[in-house]
Amino acid sequence: MTGTAKPTVFIDNDRVVVTEWRFAPGANTGWHVHGHDYVVVPLMDGKVRLETPAGTADAEMKKGVPYFRHKGVEHDVIN
Repeated sequence: MTGTAKPTVFIDNDRVVVTEWRFAPGANTGWHVHGHDYVVVPLMDGKVRLETPAGTADAEMKKGVPYFRHKGVEHDVIN
């Protein structure tokens, strides 16, 4: 995973990983795959672009509204 978004890992153990991501305009996470199911809680409203091997989609983010994703999906997130 090589991207320009800035992660801060708060907890990382065999059961859970808690990470805060900060995205400048145009920043991305880099292609990666999660080893755990995960929940994202946006800290502000906005849109991100999700790229997967199957294609690209824009996702609307609402401050404080969590969403769930399954582990194992290769993807890149772009602001």
